[in-house]
Amino acid sequence: MDNVENIFATDESPFEDYGINNNDPDEDIPSVWVFGYGSLCWNPGFEFTKCITGYIRGYVRRFWQGNTTQRGTTDKPGRVATLVENKEGITWGCAYKIAGPTALDYLKQRECKLGGYIVEYTKFFPRVASRDSAHSGEAFPVLLYIASDENDQWVGEEPVASLATHIVDARGSCGHNIEYLLRLATFMREELPHAHDDHLFELEEVVRQLMSHRQIKLSAVMGRTPQRIRRDSHEETRRPISFEFTSRVPETRLRCLNI
Repeated sequence: MDNVENIFATDESPFEDYGINNNDPDEDIPSVWVFGYGSLCWNPGFEFTKCITGYIRGYVRRFWQGNTTQRGTTDKPGRVATLVENKEGITWGCAYKIAGPTALDYLKQRECKLGGYIVEYTKFFPRVASRDSAHSGEAFPVLLYIASDENDQWVGEEPVASLATHIVDARGSCGHNIEYLLRLATFMREELPHAHDDHLFELEEVVRQLMSHRQIKLSAVMGRTPQRIRRDSHEETRRPISFEFTSRVPETRLRCLNI
């Protein structure tokens, strides 16, 4: 963790050799890229200069991390995403370019102190090349926040039905646990429609079934709609995210949801 904290301690960025600052008006400011695969995908909570979609290798996304602050309590812990090593795994998400230590300080508080995550480095593979930067689809290093089985909120492997029940029952300081799951699933569906994440979408379907069974309305669990993030800088900003979709869930399960 000390190495991460000292990224901006000197005038040199540890990622300069990868050319990620080329053609950037802020190239003289030390910068770093952070990979988001959970709530960072739709609610980063910090300022950034670029956001691009893509994937990392060697991991799969699983809701095996408990949460007793942002999306749950000590009495009813929520379930949030972490990454589990898998040699053949691919996890899609987005990478944010940040400059200066402020965002890293925020992430240290949000992900490490409150969330129980640790920091690692990995390679990020952009989905597309960016027209206004040096990116050509080649991999470059990113910071990765990941939970380990040594932290006190680690849950580990759990049946999808059990995960869904915990998610439906949990709410924390940042809102309902259902919102966390649905906004992540919607990010994947809207931004990366060709990417696969069977665990995420199976969990989403079971949670929606429980919502229907308990007659829980979306309006009761969804917080304020986050600001639309412009990703992949050469693309036009698309329409606002909508939860009015029926893919992956039988049509009859969504007809009565009050958005």
